[in-house]
Amino acid sequence: MAAPPDLDAVLGLLGRALRALAATPTPARPSPGDRAPRPTLDEPARRHAAGLMRVNHSGEVAAQALYHGQAAFARTPELREMLLRAAREEGDHLAWCEQRLRELDSRPSLLGPLWYAGSFAIGAAAALAGDRTSLGFVAETERQVERHLDDHLAQLPEADARSRAILETMRSDEIAHGRHALDAGGAELPVSTRAAMHATSRVMTFTSYWF
Repeated sequence: MAAPPDLDAVLGLLGRALRALAATPTPARPSPGDRAPRPTLDEPARRHAAGLMRVNHSGEVAAQALYHGQAAFARTPELREMLLRAAREEGDHLAWCEQRLRELDSRPSLLGPLWYAGSFAIGAAAALAGDRTSLGFVAETERQVERHLDDHLAQLPEADARSRAILETMRSDEIAHGRHALDAGGAELPVSTRAAMHATSRVMTFTSYWF
């Protein structure tokens, strides 16, 4: 069984949580949206694009928390480093979505702390179930995120090339994370677990669009 994190590890977790929720993130990579022109959107299109990007920002807050929770209770240093590396890449996504929300004259979800706390607990539970289950959870999460991003790419206003470029790059990264988790030995999750994950995602998606 994995040992509980020591004080330094707990402080590290708190620092990561604060950075995910309160700090203005600094991406390691420039936003893919910067290469696209700023679109002219009418008000309904702007609001819809902002709602979609707010959902994606919430998803990235949750992704940070999932990886942090899994890393906290990973059974090997190699897996812990793999999870934290993926979290850093997800941090780029978080920064890109936040930047795009500002450009759309909007804001992140007000429920970010709830998404973080709940997702951290889920990630920790997955890790405590064993490394193969934890890796399988990563793979299934990324499969569901890929489908979610496909849906958002279809919904984005046609003129919003900046948001589209961000989501397309995020999609490529998520596919790579899922593939790495399977290659590292991720186990297939039960149908009931996959269904529960999908239902939870739908609640977050609907709520974050508006709040």
